Amino acid sequence: MAVNTAPRTTTWTFVDGEWVTGNPPLIGPTSHAMWLGSTVFDGARWFDGMSPDLDMHCQRVNRSAINMGMKPVMAATDIEALALEGVTKFDGKTAIYIKPMYWSEHGMANSVVAPDPDSTRFALCLFEAPMHTAKPSSLTVSPFRRPNPEVAMTDAKTGSLYPNSGRMIIEARNRGFDNALARDMNGNVAETASSNIFMVKDGVVMTPVANGTFLAGITRARIIGLLRQSGLEVRECTLTVQDFKTADEIFTSGNFSKIVPINRLDDQEFQEGPVARKALELYMDWARSATRIAA
Repeated sequence: MAVNTAPRTTTWTFVDGEWVTGNPPLIGPTSHAMWLGSTVFDGARWFDGMSPDLDMHCQRVNRSAINMGMKPVMAATDIEALALEGVTKFDGKTAIYIKPMYWSEHGMANSVVAPDPDSTRFALCLFEAPMHTAKPSSLTVSPFRRPNPEVAMTDAKTGSLYPNSGRMIIEARNRGFDNALARDMNGNVAETASSNIFMVKDGVVMTPVANGTFLAGITRARIIGLLRQSGLEVRECTLTVQDFKTADEIFTSGNFSKIVPINRLDDQEFQEGPVARKALELYMDWARSATRIAA
């Protein structure tokens, strides 16, 4: 049976020393990554001639690889340079997702479940992905939870964590919502199924404290810093679902769409608020001043 390997959008991937188009077959049925899930990745963005915090995303993918028991085979600075080289292969009009990846081909000789660090492979994939910044989104509280570090690899951006996010989103959309509000094992809010989350109450910005159950994102940290520099009080603290339902406004942060206002949480409706707009404005102003590169 023929296999359709065509990508949905224009795609370039650097692997084994060369750039290739389309969706190259990289992982076979005996690959450790295929059957035992030893994969990590990261995601940066290029848009409007900018690639904010690209260096930090390249550094984090190497940390993720180490935390998963793999051996990074590319320096972060080399990944960054390759990404900027890859950007020049596009038309410079549509936003691009930049995805460096590591995976293991083999398991350890005496314990196949554990990845063999010497079998680590690398690929860098860039593909067109329009931005959905500031498009309002709805949330519902998910019945599923974020795992503790004791039971999952929460200190790595690994593909093995994402099936849990996927089922959160499927369950939420089956009930008419765009995304899911995820709690940790103690019942406190952690993030959404695909992004970090903020709330505002009486002029104070609050976001769940990084407790190891979710990925405290690069964009999240950037937004916290920018809002504080602008004079707003930002607290990282333990927050409940009820805290969010009684908030003045809610918004999310993430690399894929940057800032997204929340217009509904279950039966509670919200208006796009001034802090979400300010966060996006501050972020874009910073990005334009700090990270502009040639297309």
